[in-house]
Amino acid sequence: MDVLMKQIIFVGGKGGVGKSTTAAAIAHHLSASGNRTLLVSTDPAHNVGDIFGRTIGGKPVEVAERLVALEIDPQLETERYIAGVKNNIKGVVHSSMMEEAHRQLDTAKASPGADEAALFDKLITIILEEREGFDKIVFDTAPTGHTIRLLSLPELMGVWIHGLLEKRKKANVNYSRLLNDGEPVEDPIFEVLAKRQHRFARVRELLMDPQTTGFIFVMNPERLPILETEKAIQLLNRHSLQVKSIVVNKMLPVQVEGEFWNERKELERKYVEIIERTFKNQDILYVPLFQGDITSYQDLARFSEQLV
Repeated sequence: MDVLMKQIIFVGGKGGVGKSTTAAAIAHHLSASGNRTLLVSTDPAHNVGDIFGRTIGGKPVEVAERLVALEIDPQLETERYIAGVKNNIKGVVHSSMMEEAHRQLDTAKASPGADEAALFDKLITIILEEREGFDKIVFDTAPTGHTIRLLSLPELMGVWIHGLLEKRKKANVNYSRLLNDGEPVEDPIFEVLAKRQHRFARVRELLMDPQTTGFIFVMNPERLPILETEKAIQLLNRHSLQVKSIVVNKMLPVQVEGEFWNERKELERKYVEIIERTFKNQDILYVPLFQGDITSYQDLARFSEQLV
């Protein structure tokens, strides 16, 4: 797959289709090929540790030669994210209001979208700061809907922060004219927003660069995964994110016989025809159903062979 030539690779798909296994197999292949590789799980289910048979957690762990794995804990990242916001408002919010501001921020930890904002902040940090230390970064993302929101956030947040910056700039100009004899007003909040806008813009630039970033969707030859993948690709296209590769996992082996399996294979053949028609613009790779679960490094090596 050409996508394996990219430095940053996102692996997404419907839950239960073998997405984490595919991401781990890709990371295994890349590291075995001589690339220092970072495998990052943003999926709260965190199957990566189970695949490698060890606890990974929120700190990078070397799971094989040249292969480092990391599982992002959304709850922990939310705590860190809120702590960072509290630190940013020091000296900006009056001391008498600080306790109330902290109470509001602590309440926000449980609000919808808080985990995603924190996860996105961590993802930005990994992409911008870890790229220098690794040849390849592979992201095992959460099921499709979460992935789409995560990947579209750089564009949406960039527009939102641009609006905040413009309002902040206008307010500072008016304040300077009225109370400060036209002298510029120091605004730490403006500086924080400007820095975040730059980081969002840089990440969006990297995600949209087809020479740097590639996207893979994993599906099974079944109706719902096909429909979900089609919708996901269309939605990402609207954000100028092009998905070029698809892995169709758990294809029935040719040697399986019997009335039940013959009927299943006929149904599978029809779904393959639909896949070929629907995803004409994507490279499609078919991976057979294995006899057992991928539970060892040797199993992962066998699976990765199917990807290349």
